[in-house]
Amino acid sequence: MKAIKCGKLIDGQGGTPLENAVVLIDEDKVKAVGSEKDVAIPPEAQMIDLSDKTVLPGMIDCHVHTYGNGDPAPELKNLKELIPYKALKAVAYAKLDLDAGFTTLRDVGASGFSDIAAKKAIDNGLHVGPRMQVSGPILSITGGHGDSQLAPHVEVDPELRAVVNSPDEARKAARKHLKHGADLIKMAATGGVLSEGTEPGAQQLSYEEMKAAIDEAKKLGKRTAAHAQGTQGIKEAVRAGISSIEHGCFLDDEAIEMMLENGTYLVPTLCAPYYIAEHGIEGGIPEYGVRKTKQVMESHGQSFKDAYKAGVKIAMGTDAATPFNYHGKNAFELQLMVEAGMKTMDAILSTTKNAAELMGLEDKVGTLEPGKWADIIAVDGNPVEDIKVLQEVKFVMKGGELIKG
Repeated sequence: MKAIKCGKLIDGQGGTPLENAVVLIDEDKVKAVGSEKDVAIPPEAQMIDLSDKTVLPGMIDCHVHTYGNGDPAPELKNLKELIPYKALKAVAYAKLDLDAGFTTLRDVGASGFSDIAAKKAIDNGLHVGPRMQVSGPILSITGGHGDSQLAPHVEVDPELRAVVNSPDEARKAARKHLKHGADLIKMAATGGVLSEGTEPGAQQLSYEEMKAAIDEAKKLGKRTAAHAQGTQGIKEAVRAGISSIEHGCFLDDEAIEMMLENGTYLVPTLCAPYYIAEHGIEGGIPEYGVRKTKQVMESHGQSFKDAYKAGVKIAMGTDAATPFNYHGKNAFELQLMVEAGMKTMDAILSTTKNAAELMGLEDKVGTLEPGKWADIIAVDGNPVEDIKVLQEVKFVMKGGELIKG
């Protein structure tokens, strides 16, 4: 038994922080939560004194890529890397996120199923890392966001990708991913900023192709995510039954209404274009990536504001691994969300309760309640007053095991 004394407690449910609280932990789960006067601490309990800190549930990042870490132009490097090496990198980069207070991750795209390998290594106790949901390779049309743009004689092994050009091919790819252990299916509904030869606003996978993959995931109770920047691709993904829209750069009123009606989440990833614009071509980022980022940034920010104002469910995600978007710096996304008009408590909920609900883990993580896993972090200061304090997490516990602090 462990007992954590908290200066302030934010339980992840949106209420006023509780002063002088106690969290009791029995093995890997929370046993009791409440004020000091209401929670009796057993005499045999190991005491953890965080009475000078604010305690929160472990944070969740719903959009990462653990195969990389902020390289501005990784194409040539990726061609030279063996898939086992990518998996080893994924474990190391996921640990950086854990140390930063992100006890749960959703990895939405990795070649060769390296993300699935990393997750299994962590789950089987071979490495210390966060809880992970993983997608395997992103489903893409030929020449789309997720396919390679290499000459035919140096094409990437098709077994390491998921290029589909019909509903039957999409269905087969989804089944293959699920066979190998994918927790969700990720697909490219539109072009993207960092894929050469595509346009962010252009739809790629068709409604029929997306629905085929989504239906396969639903059969096994799995969720889905769509890289979707352009308006029409967003709408078709929502209509097909997607669980979350990633990025959502060009949302209009109809798309927002559709997301509200269908309960579709938005994972905005504001820091991905921020870093590209900040470092630019001078930082080694390809010209096409910088150009397209500048084209979408204004609309991306406005789409986030409009969706938030309308009440669309928002879950935090960083797109960590994109240029200069480093693992372990994930909480900067929360700062950008607040600067864009989100209330600080809502930003906290986006990386705790809302994120857990998107992932279907609301009965296990996201809030500090009896029976849930003891995923707990602590910071100096009060994040409700200054969201930036979450960028310096001082204490991390995952499943009752001390990770940091």
